[in-house]
Amino acid sequence: MTEFHSKIKTIQWIDNYSKMVDQTLLPYEFKYINITHGKQMFDAIKNMIVRGAPAIGVAGAHGVVLYALELEKENLSRDEFVKKLIDKADYMATSRPTAVNLMWAVEKQKEVIKNSESDIKGIVEELKQNAIKLEDEDIAINKKIGDYGAEIVPKGAVILTHCNAGALATVGYGTALGVVRSAFANDPTVQVFADETRPRQQGARITTFELTMDGIPTTLITDGMCSYFMKKGIIDMVVVGADRIAANGDTANKIGTYTVAISAKYHNIPFYVAAPLSTIDKSIKTGDEIVIEERSHDEVTHINGKLICAPDVNVINPGFDVTPHELITGIITEKGILRPDYNKSIAEVFAK
Repeated sequence: MTEFHSKIKTIQWIDNYSKMVDQTLLPYEFKYINITHGKQMFDAIKNMIVRGAPAIGVAGAHGVVLYALELEKENLSRDEFVKKLIDKADYMATSRPTAVNLMWAVEKQKEVIKNSESDIKGIVEELKQNAIKLEDEDIAINKKIGDYGAEIVPKGAVILTHCNAGALATVGYGTALGVVRSAFANDPTVQVFADETRPRQQGARITTFELTMDGIPTTLITDGMCSYFMKKGIIDMVVVGADRIAANGDTANKIGTYTVAISAKYHNIPFYVAAPLSTIDKSIKTGDEIVIEERSHDEVTHINGKLICAPDVNVINPGFDVTPHELITGIITEKGILRPDYNKSIAEVFAK
């Protein structure tokens, strides 16, 4: 398998701070910012300065380190430090409710805290090293996902994707776009159709930005156009990311994904989810248990700060929807492609 290197590293720990791309500025400005305090990281996650389930997970891990650095200065006893830090970690995990990678990564940091036999300074160092380890593992996992996914991409395929599950949604390679990158590395005739992804336009602002930066042919379409191009026979497959996957394969992803999956099913087009095993939440049986984040009405009523509708119109703005497992052809993970029956295949991959 030919290796493809993304030009973007979304988030990384440097010395005593977290360096990340401010994704609210894209595509107008590509800018790194430094996050130096725990509450600043909480707000960066909540306000989508950093976004995408795997990237949010690493950001949450960084946030725990930042809180540890702050508490280290308070002249606490070790027991007081540990208790306060666990509380801060739990708070960090509430910054966004849907993406399970956030809770998963924070729990990884809590395990370090609880299992450490070091003094306060040693705990802080162990948390830093674990955060860096999670960064490195994320890129390695994404590349495995990409390689497994590339094996099922037909030659010259046109791949439809929704939202952004690329380098900017992870530490630096991508899940759904990791599949695209790995496929393109071996077949430069592969191309992408990207849904714009209202209301925050992550497909338009972010997916097109990073794919064109990497020289991968990309066509932008509005969310309502996918069925049109499927009917015309232009779309060969759909690959999307995920924010949380239930034990039965039901998958939460950016709002609008469910609509794409229904259309793909009607037109007999394979619909794949690409996600690390950390996105699978075995504690929930179905997608009905997934908490769906309700976001600000301004995301719908305004674009670039400009009102685009009647000022007093009623608005509902769920950030995600859940695609039922029966619409999903396969779930591409770092351990291979899971197929229906998902209850069985998911249980088996975790058992291994």
